[in-house]
Formats: sequence, structure tokens, C-alpha cells
Amino acid sequence: MTLLPRVLAPLLALAVAGPAMADPARLAPERMAVYARRQMVAAAHPAAATAGLEILRAGGSALDAAIAVQMVLGLVEPQSSGIGGGAFLIHWSAAERRLVTWDGRETAPAATKPDQFLGPDGRPLRFMEAVVGGLSVGVPGAVRMLEAAHRSDGRLPWAQLLQPAIRLAEEGFPMSPRLVASLQGDRALAADPAAGALYYQADGQPKPVGTVLVNPAYAETLRAIAETGADALHTGPIAADIVAAVTGAARPGAMTEADLAAYRPAERPPVCAAYRVWRVCGMGPPGSGGLAIAQVLGMVERHDLAAAGPSSPDAWHWLLEASRLAFADRDRYVADPDFEPPPAGLLDRSYLAGRAALMRPDTTLGRAPAGTPPGRRAERAPDASLEIPATSHLVVVDRDGNAVSMTTTIEGPFGSKRMVRGFLLNNELTDFSFVPEVDGRPVANRAGPGKRPRSSMSPTMVFDRDGRLVLAVGSPGGSRIPGYTLKALIAMLDWDLDPQRAVSLPNLLNRNGPTELEALPGTEALAEGLRRRGHEVRPLTAPSGLHAIRVLSDGLVGGADPRREGVAVGD
Repeated sequence: MTLLPRVLAPLLALAVAGPAMADPARLAPERMAVYARRQMVAAAHPAAATAGLEILRAGGSALDAAIAVQMVLGLVEPQSSGIGGGAFLIHWSAAERRLVTWDGRETAPAATKPDQFLGPDGRPLRFMEAVVGGLSVGVPGAVRMLEAAHRSDGRLPWAQLLQPAIRLAEEGFPMSPRLVASLQGDRALAADPAAGALYYQADGQPKPVGTVLVNPAYAETLRAIAETGADALHTGPIAADIVAAVTGAARPGAMTEADLAAYRPAERPPVCAAYRVWRVCGMGPPGSGGLAIAQVLGMVERHDLAAAGPSSPDAWHWLLEASRLAFADRDRYVADPDFEPPPAGLLDRSYLAGRAALMRPDTTLGRAPAGTPPGRRAERAPDASLEIPATSHLVVVDRDGNAVSMTTTIEGPFGSKRMVRGFLLNNELTDFSFVPEVDGRPVANRAGPGKRPRSSMSPTMVFDRDGRLVLAVGSPGGSRIPGYTLKALIAMLDWDLDPQRAVSLPNLLNRNGPTELEALPGTEALAEGLRRRGHEVRPLTAPSGLHAIRVLSDGLVGGADPRREGVAVGD
């Protein structure tokens, strides 16, 4: 099997040159949607997308291709995801008409304490103080989760799926502008001996754009995983090195080899909600995005967003107000469901109707309160934990109609800044609330042994009234992920935009605070219309990384976010 040089070379040239629209201020709609007849991959780097297409061409399933994409992303986009992190994956089996959601979220070590992010004075640590080192590292879950999903829905041998990443790690890939920009000024990463030697020059500056980066340590690690599966990462010498990196850091964590060996992914029930003529499905807790998106759709369904259109302040006002209400509930109720089950009534139609009744057409709610949904068990304090906008998203549809929508992460850029055997360790534990209780009320998303921190990752699929797959979509972006994904959904479902136009549309969202609007040409009137309704409009500078594939009667159409370097490819 080759890396398809005929396809890969021009795509890698695009990555080295940098995405033409990487600067949101220069974003333009000229990028065209990609069409395919049988199969398609959309991912955050050309090399990763091409690896997925290679697997599809070899007869692999959508799940097989997603595994290959992830292994390459961990090499070429190490700031965003990798085998040292976790992921949420939604899989659709067309033949069985079966939808499965896999929770590969990291877990807290057994010795984790609820107050571990409080300093000696009882006050929360500064965020980057908590990130750098071992205290922030959760037990990785991505590889175990992908292995479990492969046992269920894989087609090609596990080892074959890792070969594109192994080969690219050994032969090298050109460093892209986005990777080099992420490396610039990251003193903590440069100070790590392994990462510093791999990514930086002797003067402390990142290696230049276009440098062919070879990572033999990553190739060796992947060879071990190819031979013995996830056990190679969770037991034995690699696990011992992970523990040594965590416990030997300047701010050490308490992870043990037993924590790594004990990790298990979870197969969760999907969160699905009716929206007009569609069924929209996402990831449930510890993911908050699926619930938040479903709540917003339930609250705005009574409004004719299609007639208003994407440039209408009226349409966006309803979406933003509903988002305020959904985020208020998210911050109060969503956490690891094995420890803090969410109220059963968060998606109850009567409850959502009551929440929607709080919205007014000509004024904003401002700071929205959490609701009292049916099934609420105990009073919890709100938590607005910071989520750094790193992460990555991929979508795949194979020739049999099977599909994957997967969001994958190591949390912040380059995770905890600790590298082990060619890959970076996550800092996911900083997604827990640093404050375990407020005024005597516990925070649902507090840290604890074996818990999974709340996540905003929102891999999403949409089905028509006959149960047929319509589209798969998702985005990176920290706590902005639900807003980015919601924008793309509304753009495709209500405004009938193709996936490329939908993901390229200016981003506009609300996380129960200021309204954030991407400052692109043509958005001034929209911003003014929202201000007249009382919105505090602030510029949104953090880029989305949306990828989407829509299923047509005669093929597929895909879009990749022009704000990053991703592409959609297919046959």
C-alpha cells in the first residue's frame, strides 16, 4: 500500500503554503464544495485525509479510515489531538441501521482529589500553572476506544490501519504554517527535552515552515500498537514511561500504571432529538454538546429560520438566546453521568417550551438562569470551566453508507507539554472545575477518582424521516464547539447551504455571556441588528475547524473549514 503520492503531493503543498483563508478577516466564499460518488473523508490535514482515503480504497470501512486519520493527525497536527488524548466517536452502520456513540474520554487517576487544582491559599491555580506538567494529565482513552470500535465495525486488520502514519513518521512530512505558528512562543513545550528537540532549533525558535519533520519515536510507538493493540500503550514499557513523565514533572500528577491498565471506553446511548423533518443525534454526557444542540433546536423550532435567512438578526437572535439558556443548563447539570447523571427532563418538550417562553423578540435575556428540568435530583452549583480551543474533527462516509463523525483532542495546544515516545500527553483534567463547591453546593463537574471531565465536543449526525443518514458534521473549538456545530447544522438544514458554504459562513455564537461574532466583511449590519436587541457583540477570533459530509441521492458532498488547513477528498 502506498501513500497515494499522486493525490498526496498537491495536498501537502497546500498545507505547506498554508490555507489561503487562514486569517478570518480574509475569509471568502470562493472555496468550492467537494463531490464524490462513493466515499469521502474530511479531516484537518491533507496527509490525514489522504490516509483515510487510502484505507477506503483498500476496501476499509468508515471506521477503519477514521483510525488511520487519527494516527496521522497525531503526527502532523500534534497541537490538537493524538494517542495521548481522548475522543468521542459516532458510528452509523447503514446495513444494520444502527447508531453507536463511543466515549473515549480520558479519566482521572484513582488518586485524584476534588481540590487538586486549588493552591495552598485555597484559591484556584492560574490556568497555565495547572496545565503544564503532570497534574493535568488524564488517562488516555482514544486508542482503547478506537480498538473497541474496530472490533465491532472494522473490516481491515488493525495493523494495516496504522501503516500510513508509521510510514509518514519515518519518511517525514513538511511542517505547515499552522503547526509552526502554534509552536511559536510556547516556552513550556520547548522546555520539554523530547518535544524541544523534535520541533525547535538550537536558538529556541520553531523549525521553519516546510521543514521535513521525521518522528521515529512515534513510528516505533505505533509499531508496538499495531502489533499488540492498545495494550502496548496501557501496559508495559510505554505505560511506565507515561507514568514517569506524569509523576516526574515539576507539578506532578498521581497517575499509576494501574490507572492506565484499568482504562475502558464506554459505549453510550446517543442523544437524539427531532428537528422539523429530521432527527439530529449527538454525544451524551460527559459530552455537553449533544444536549446543548438538541436543547437549542427544540427551543427555536417554532421560528421560521429558513424564511429569515443567514443574514437576518431575527434568526440569529433566536439562536443566540436559546444558546444562552442551553449553556446555563450545561454549566449547572452536565458532568460524568456515571457519577452525576443529568436530569432526565433536559430534553422534555414541555420543559423546552417553558425555557423558550423566556425569550423575547426584541431584547436579550442577558445572563440566563439555569432551569429546573424534570428529574433534577440535587442542587448543584454552576461551573464555567475554561476549555482551550484546540482539538480536531473528522468525518468519513464509506461506499456502503457507513459513517463516522469523530471529535478528538488532547485539550489545549500540545496538551500538558509533556512528550513520551514521540507523542504528547493531554491536559484534559483541567476541563474539571477548579473549584469543587460554591457556597456549600457541589459542582457537578468537580474532579474525582475515575471521573471523566465534561467536554463540549459535539460530533453530530442527522437522519431523515425514513431513518436515512443525511449528514455528518462537527468541529474543534473548546466550549465554542456547540455553537460552531449549530451554525453548520442550521446553515445546511434551514438555509439549504452546501457543506462548504455552511462551514465557511461567519461564526456567531453565545455561551451565556457576550455574543461572539467573527469579524468578516458583510457582518456589520448583522452586528448592529443584534446590538439593537441588547446583545453585547464582541469579535470572535478563535477559529473553528468544521468538517461536514452531506449524503445525496447520487453521491456525497463535503466541506472543510477554510480557517484551518483541512480538506475533503473522495472518489
